[in-house]
Amino acid sequence: MHRPTATPWLPALALLGSITALCIGTSFAKRLFPLVGAEGTSALRVGFSALVLLALWRPWRWPLSHRDAGHVIRYGLTLGVMNLLFYMALRTIPFGIAVAIEFSGPLAVAMLASRRAVDAVWLALAVAGLVMLLPLAADAALDRTGVLLALGAAVCWALYILFGKRAGHLHAGHAVSLGLVAASVVVVPVGVAHAGMALLDPRVLLAGLGVAVVSSALPMSLEMMALKRLPSETFGIMVSLEPAVASLLALIVLGERLAPSQWLAIGFIVAASVGSTVTARPSRPPGADALG
Repeated sequence: MHRPTATPWLPALALLGSITALCIGTSFAKRLFPLVGAEGTSALRVGFSALVLLALWRPWRWPLSHRDAGHVIRYGLTLGVMNLLFYMALRTIPFGIAVAIEFSGPLAVAMLASRRAVDAVWLALAVAGLVMLLPLAADAALDRTGVLLALGAAVCWALYILFGKRAGHLHAGHAVSLGLVAASVVVVPVGVAHAGMALLDPRVLLAGLGVAVVSSALPMSLEMMALKRLPSETFGIMVSLEPAVASLLALIVLGERLAPSQWLAIGFIVAASVGSTVTARPSRPPGADALG
């Protein structure tokens, strides 16, 4: 265990940089959709991220029991499906809304682990935000398929947290690098089947490498640094801001404008996540980012 630093501004800035890099990388990744589709873009991101982190962490240096290997494989496969579903959701719904819906996964894990009355408030806020976002009316603006894909990513994020917790005793670089190899087994074949030879275009490969570094390798490294030095409550509160950061950067980079009611819904979900973090017991399951 690492003692949180007394002056957390530097790790706080590192975590903010991690969230910003993740959102910028994903925003630019959407620009690859016309060339290789969401599936091909996801394959480039996950595949290159696995290669970068394998080179960085060299996980073969650490022993791995059969039991731990099973945990890492389940963690990685869930991570791969989550990324694929999330990128497919981005084809038809705005980035910020997809992130907000996906956040219902870790929120559900936190709520199910609690039995306190105050969490009913955060649950009500989260449900209100989701109801405002979900296309329940016949003339709803959001694409239903995109929303269902984002909800599928949310379920995978919840499972990712549970599986990741079982592998939590391993070194972070060990688990993440091997997990991304397992994720590649799911995502890369789907991307190749969808995009084919277009993935081998040098410009596409270079852009995919850039997306992988900016949205995966860089944020994961900054996040690890922040997690070692920030109090867990501060870390959780800052991570909870991701849907709002994603919405702002999608507006700047992609020109995705949200309706006032959608901003309010995202605000409810962010408030529920922040509130759950502030009032959580220390044993709350971790909900760190995962290439989301």
